[in-house]
Amino acid sequence: MEAFLVSTGLVALAEIGDKTQLLAFLLAARFRKPLPICLGILIATAVNHAGAGALGAWITTLLSPQALRWILGVGFVAMAIWTLIPDKIDEEVEGGGKFKLGVLGTTIVAFFLAEMGDKTQIATVAMAARFNELWAVVAGTTLGMMIANVPAVLLGDRIAHKIPVRLVHGVAAAIFALLGVATLLGAGQSLGF
Repeated sequence: MEAFLVSTGLVALAEIGDKTQLLAFLLAARFRKPLPICLGILIATAVNHAGAGALGAWITTLLSPQALRWILGVGFVAMAIWTLIPDKIDEEVEGGGKFKLGVLGTTIVAFFLAEMGDKTQIATVAMAARFNELWAVVAGTTLGMMIANVPAVLLGDRIAHKIPVRLVHGVAAAIFALLGVATLLGAGQSLGF
């Protein structure tokens, strides 16, 4: 349960102001069809984060517990720093509306590509390795993405300017930093690292 809750909270916070949330605003403004956009976000995120989580789980079989602890600890601290850097929509993602795939297909492709190498995808890899509970992490990170992006689709610009993005990013960065420091100091040793 801890893996699910931590994954949900971290991704929901980290996603606020992220390029995929900006993409959700863009798709909502362009297509004005919230149901297929939300479904596309869910499908793309579930597939993307399942792959990222599987990678995280696989990494735990390759590395010694001590090496994994250091890599994860430093990785979480790096995620804390990265969370403080504002995101912009990449040009290859912004062109997502040019595909002839309809609203659902365009959303799936655009979100899947936007998540490639994104901080929430990398966080999914790290959390799956850290908690060693693949499905709890994937379910949590997917729910976190939905918590952050569904309101963006449904409410669009009306809420975009009312959310203190810097504060939310600061809280997410602090949580990532705490996870990193706790991991480096040996928290989770009972789990093997």
